[in-house]
Amino acid sequence: MSTITADDGTEIYYKDWGEGPVVTFSHGWPLSSAAWDVQMLFLVQNGFRVVAHDRRGHGHSSQASARNDMDGYADDLAAVLNTLDLNDATLVGHSTGGGEVARYIGRHGTGRVAKAVLIAAVPPLMLRTAQNPEGLPLEFFDGLRAGLVKDPSQFYQDLAPQFYGANRPGSTVSQGMLDQFWLWSMQAGLKNSYESIKAFSETDFTDDLKKFDVPTLVMHGEDDQIVPVKDSAPKSARLIAGAREIYYPGAPHGLTATHQDRINADLLAFIQGA
Repeated sequence: MSTITADDGTEIYYKDWGEGPVVTFSHGWPLSSAAWDVQMLFLVQNGFRVVAHDRRGHGHSSQASARNDMDGYADDLAAVLNTLDLNDATLVGHSTGGGEVARYIGRHGTGRVAKAVLIAAVPPLMLRTAQNPEGLPLEFFDGLRAGLVKDPSQFYQDLAPQFYGANRPGSTVSQGMLDQFWLWSMQAGLKNSYESIKAFSETDFTDDLKKFDVPTLVMHGEDDQIVPVKDSAPKSARLIAGAREIYYPGAPHGLTATHQDRINADLLAFIQGA
């Protein structure tokens, strides 16, 4: 397997396909880089080099005991970019991966970055606080942690329909799509998955978003049951100078799978645009 060694010795698995301008992908919780395969193949076929890594503790990366937080995730992304010497890259992040991209830019700057894309991303802050009253209560995330620990396999099976909107009337989501979510999720270490809930829900990315100085596209499904659109994408777009926004009526959190043709077309148009 292709791996990069992070500063603390964690082995980070990555895939590197194609030739051309670089696009990197940061995946959502609790999945792996495999969740990006359709987008990656599409962009390779359109003349791009695509790189995606498995977050520490997820997929094929080693299950680190420490740094299962946004700073650790951002530094791992930096290790990928630096080790492979990637420049003028478009950074694409879905869900927790959007937080990873935001914290990378906030922490490491945009010296290697040409553009950024946040898809159904967790910024600016998911948790309800006095400054973010529209957020979700801490009890909600405590419930996620309790359910995960009680029965991880069933927890992921129950989460998949919400992720892809398969619990909505008229859904055409296949059993295969739900099964692959379970498979990818089960590859994550329990400690890593558990601690990632705090990372994606309690991290405030406000200051990170204010540091974006590259063209940025914010994309979000309007029927997202995991990261409610009203408290995420519009707020992030207001914090990022000049950000573009695209909203998808009826689309769920896992819209990169359920609406892949539209996402691929919009992603390509943005990356190729001036």
